[in-house]
Parts: sequence; structure tokens; C-alpha cells
Amino acid sequence: MKMGEMQDYALTIDKFLAHAAKWHPQKEVITALGNGQVSRIGYKALEQRALSISTGLSGLGVTKGDCVATLAWNTQAHVEAWYAIMGMGAICHTLNPRLHPNQLADMLNQSQPSILVCSADLLPLAREISA
Repeated sequence: MKMGEMQDYALTIDKFLAHAAKWHPQKEVITALGNGQVSRIGYKALEQRALSISTGLSGLGVTKGDCVATLAWNTQAHVEAWYAIMGMGAICHTLNPRLHPNQLADMLNQSQPSILVCSADLLPLAREISA
């Protein structure tokens, strides 16, 4: 596929990421500071991680069109989860962990996600709003 051929089909998230991974595999797409260390990831690594996560979500029964809620900070892992969810055709319902637990619980009740993906440090909050 040539660069100009991207217009020949629907440019969905998974195709966009696959194209970037093919043409710019080492190009840095995420730079994050965590635990005092800088973490960098290229398109190819992001694609591989997203595919791994989407495989895991599929194994849990998530399919195209399902709503998947995420409860996480703006981290590399959250970006990877977003690409995985969107790439498999599911709906990513991002929850803001700064909201009051009652608001988050209402959002979960209204959206009825198939699954809630959350950061380990937000697990107590996830348990509270899922009860």
C-alpha cells in the first residue's frame, strides 16, 4: 500500500494504527513520565500492545458494538486500551476518575458497559462505583 492509497477504504482506528506501524514503526508516538522515568513507545509497539489487549478483551466476550468503560489516568496504558477498544469496533466510554463516585456510578448505570477496564490504583474506586 502506498501513502496515497489510504483513501481507497474506510480509515478506521485499527487501519490508521496499522498504517502508521508499517510506515513509521519506530516513530515515537507516546512519551510519558511515570515514577520519575521517561517511557517512550513507537507505533509498532503501540500496535502490538493494542492487539494484545483487544485479544484479551475478545477472550472476555467483548465484541464489535459493545460498550467498554475505562477508568484510568492519562497514561500509556490508557492510550493502549483506547486503541484496542476502538480498533475492535467497540465503544470506549472513558470515565473521569476525578468525578464524584455517585456521578461515575450513574454513568455506568446509564451506559451498561460489557466490562470496566481500570488502572490498578483506581481499583478501590472501580469497586465502589460498580457495587
